[in-house]
Amino acid sequence: MGFFTTLSELRKWLVLILLGLVLFFGYKYFTTPSRETTLENDTNLIQQQIKNVGKLVVTEGHFAEVLTYKDRKKTYIPGVTFDKKALVVINADVTVGFDLSKVTYDIDAERKIVTITNIPKEEIKISPDIKYYNTESSTFNAFTGDDYNKIAKSAKESLAKKIENSTLKTNAQNRLLSELTKMLVVTNSMGWTLQYKGNVIQKETDLKL
Repeated sequence: MGFFTTLSELRKWLVLILLGLVLFFGYKYFTTPSRETTLENDTNLIQQQIKNVGKLVVTEGHFAEVLTYKDRKKTYIPGVTFDKKALVVINADVTVGFDLSKVTYDIDAERKIVTITNIPKEEIKISPDIKYYNTESSTFNAFTGDDYNKIAKSAKESLAKKIENSTLKTNAQNRLLSELTKMLVVTNSMGWTLQYKGNVIQKETDLKL
């Protein structure tokens, strides 16, 4: 009788152990997210993080320019002309910006790769304040709207050259790279890879505009 009692107890324990294993693996099966679900969640999170990065990055500067505008109207009489001139002082607020909402990218969830497909060009806005001093003209060659348009155009062209030779665009690009690096941090922290122009981006200096 003792042998059969022991065997009966052993069966009970085996049944309990098997039941426990079935419940455990059943729980794991129904609660553990599938690889497909994980990829989908990762993709959604990365898209949200990139969207959070998307904003207008702006660098501001101030430039001043002094121009002398001259115009001469000749007559049929040799040596007789009608002249007009003005001293023009331009103070301009300039912004150089990148709209990161225009950055486009592709997400390869299977390979865990985010590829930046386009980075927008900088947007330069010049807001000049133009003042005229020592204005001289004659009745037969007075200042017109066309003169003021020429002065404004010349002022913007001159300012554009100054901006090109300044550090304003470089500073704006550095700020842009700093913002794009946040995408690198997000992807790396989740085990994804960031690419641009066919190159894997591992650090900020790898991002070349």
